[in-house]
Amino acid sequence: MSTKYQALLAKVYEIHDIDKATAVLSWDKETNMPKAGTQARIQQMTTLRRLSHAMFTSDEMGELIETAAAELQDAPYGSNEASLIRYLRRSYAESRLMSDEFVQRISEVSGKAHPAWVEARETNNFAHFQPHLVEVVKLGQEMAELYGYEEEKYDPLLDKFEYGMKTAEVRAIFNAVKAALIPLREAVVERGRAVDDSLLHQPFPIAQQKAFARTIAAAIGYDFSRGHLGTVVHPFATSFSRNDARITTRWYPDFLNPSLFGTLHESGHAMYEQGTHPDLARTPLARGTSSGIHESQSRMMENVVGRSLGFWQAHYPKLQELFPTQLGGHDVMAFYRAVNKVQPSYIRVEADELTYNFHIILRFELEQALLNGDLAVADLPTAWNDKMQELLGVVPPTDTAGCLQDVHWSQPSFGYFPTYALGNLYAAQFYETAVTQNPTIATEMAQGKTEALVGWLRENIHQYGRKFTPSELVHRITGGPLTHEPFMRYVTAKFSQIYEL
Repeated sequence: MSTKYQALLAKVYEIHDIDKATAVLSWDKETNMPKAGTQARIQQMTTLRRLSHAMFTSDEMGELIETAAAELQDAPYGSNEASLIRYLRRSYAESRLMSDEFVQRISEVSGKAHPAWVEARETNNFAHFQPHLVEVVKLGQEMAELYGYEEEKYDPLLDKFEYGMKTAEVRAIFNAVKAALIPLREAVVERGRAVDDSLLHQPFPIAQQKAFARTIAAAIGYDFSRGHLGTVVHPFATSFSRNDARITTRWYPDFLNPSLFGTLHESGHAMYEQGTHPDLARTPLARGTSSGIHESQSRMMENVVGRSLGFWQAHYPKLQELFPTQLGGHDVMAFYRAVNKVQPSYIRVEADELTYNFHIILRFELEQALLNGDLAVADLPTAWNDKMQELLGVVPPTDTAGCLQDVHWSQPSFGYFPTYALGNLYAAQFYETAVTQNPTIATEMAQGKTEALVGWLRENIHQYGRKFTPSELVHRITGGPLTHEPFMRYVTAKFSQIYEL
């Protein structure tokens, strides 16, 4: 092994450990920390982030990367060494573009915008958030210029979350999705057999919900010996190593879906991290390759597995045992149809599998308009409502249920929203390929089992972490680029059956 590469690894390990210590503090802040500790915790995390940034962007780090690269120039493309150097070179160049002053401005603008957004959302007062959003948009525009672009201003921001993907590619895919989904959605609404989901809206004691959440998380392959389930307001997954990947969820005393599907969703994220190869430990390769690919793993478990008939034929009897009064009089088919009910909603996180992508397409189109200066921030509420009418046929009664619903725009995270929908498309394409390569997966899925599927995901996706870009990974696995067609085949077959079209 190259001594230069060993020197690089030593520095990478140090930076990684600082970043994971920061992540532990962040997890604790969201799950256990008393509110009074907020200011001190922010200071602690800021210090660690500053140290990490300084170490990573130092001249010394740049020299370590390049000297190691020179010694390993003949290393195979897919080797851990070559993959790490490729990633570090790219990340180092990007990080060096961000001056300390600009990073500080981002922190200050976001620090003021977030509480303003919280208050605006609570009081349905867009005007209160408007001046802060103006500043956030300016930051996004400056970031685009800072990173540089050849085609569209949105490109470098999208690239931060889905490396290598261009705005034009996403637009073409989303336009195809939109053209295919709208007629299917209309057919379900106009001709479909009505679905009653009232059985999901009953009193469900939280203790039993927690017990069942652990049962189904373990059933799909989440390893609790290397994990933990916590309670939060806004669910997330995080990992400190492949042997410590934690999930969180929320519990509603009168609605079953959030705990069921939130747990499955976050388990999918954590299983990706648990499945990274041990040889990648303590390096930035030991995590998901992009936001979209990561989302494909959570959506795979939440929807493809967790909203399948086979899954509930296997697990519904246990749920009925826990809630005999609420569910004893409803058969598995009624439950399966209920958890797959299609109903255009105002809120993205409450959207069903068929309409969710419309919420993302709306945000993708509005983000570009804001960034390009084609839409004034003051006109956002009207533009939002117009898009909702166009895509979903409903108009939010308030801005709280409209353009103020998401936290994302209280910070310059333009480019992140598309990855949610890309995750749905990746998931369908991966699953279709998996079943073709290993028909046992479909047989097991019909019985509510996931061992073969998880084994395939481990072998083809999880173990590689960030060694390959999203595009490289999709081509390696499926033999071609990302396309909307597998997703459309999946939802058309599924919802045509549920709604008897």
